[in-house]
Amino acid sequence: MNNNSNVMSENSIVFNLIGWVFATLVFAIGIANLLWVHPVPGIAYLLLSLVYFPPANALLKEKTGFAIPKIVKIGLGIIIVMFTLGVSDLGDMIDKKAWIS
Repeated sequence: MNNNSNVMSENSIVFNLIGWVFATLVFAIGIANLLWVHPVPGIAYLLLSLVYFPPANALLKEKTGFAIPKIVKIGLGIIIVMFTLGVSDLGDMIDKKAWIS
């Protein structure tokens, strides 16, 4: 049982680290949208970043007894990345600035 416990704690450490990194990325996209595009998508990204911060997820589980499943977070993350780089005005601005430099 002890070996299984170590694997579980290592997995949770990895998932927490990935959560922090992706949450920070989505938060930064939200700030960039607030500054350069429009406040509405910026606020949406800032709210979506809360899904990935481990303390926010722990608070949600504590208050409601429900936590967002990892598969939902992965699917939402793929949608966020695709939308940011493919559809949003921020992706267009990144493309234009890359060609200027």
